[in-house]
Amino acid sequence: MKRNLLADIEAGMPSFSKGQKLISTYILENYDKAAYMTASKLGSIVHVSESTVVRFAIELGFAGYPEFQHALQEIVRTKLTTFQRIEVTNNLIGDGDVLSKVLLSDADKIKHTLDDIDREAFEEAVNRIVAAKNIYILGVRASSSLAGFLAHGLRMIFDNVKFVQTTSGSEMFEQIMSIRSEDVMIAISFPRYSKRIIHAVNFAHNAGADVIAITDSLASPIAPQANQVLTAKSDMASFVDSLVAPLSIINAIIVAVSRKKQDELKIRLRQLEEIWDEYDVYDKTQG
Repeated sequence: MKRNLLADIEAGMPSFSKGQKLISTYILENYDKAAYMTASKLGSIVHVSESTVVRFAIELGFAGYPEFQHALQEIVRTKLTTFQRIEVTNNLIGDGDVLSKVLLSDADKIKHTLDDIDREAFEEAVNRIVAAKNIYILGVRASSSLAGFLAHGLRMIFDNVKFVQTTSGSEMFEQIMSIRSEDVMIAISFPRYSKRIIHAVNFAHNAGADVIAITDSLASPIAPQANQVLTAKSDMASFVDSLVAPLSIINAIIVAVSRKKQDELKIRLRQLEEIWDEYDVYDKTQG
């Protein structure tokens, strides 16, 4: 069961020391701000030492303050409204060079994603996609753009790609109702998680299909029912999450799959080029 950190802090208040109670009160009232403060900064705001803040995190069962801070950040990402996210983002970025801060932050997300991703799960996901009878791809809201990009890439390789449109729950289930054990579902979901995606993943899992989850962590609600979980960092860039790291994973999937289908892909792309030329699809006046 996923831990409810705020509830644990509230429940522990009677047994906390005076300094720990000051920390607790501030976090319960301002967890959105505390999540992005250093231990030193948090201590100075509530008038306790940095070491008191670190000991507080350890007493709550964390290895140290960074692990505690990460848990708070997960709460921020899943609980805050879009309006509240704007305020947190403004505090993080400040009035400095927005372009540099966002791009450097995105680069850092890709690096951490590369360090943490389960490579065996990635290879197995690629093999499952190659062997699938049908490939169902779905994402909701911001994740739908990722799903659409993946569907576009895989359609260049396969005829059996089904990009599930999720404008309503009933329409979604009409599109996936035939999913079977020989099929693959690729589900993409990041906070705030869509209930439609969670229900679709449960449906595919119960039907025996292989489920590939592209999501932010193993604590994601679509992870337990997935056969392969590919995690990507997607911390807030604004009122929406940064999706550069999951897009990089998707690029890697398309490249890896295409390498396993090279011979068929070459024939297919030649045929597509002939069709594009015949129907004048692309502008060839430049370059």
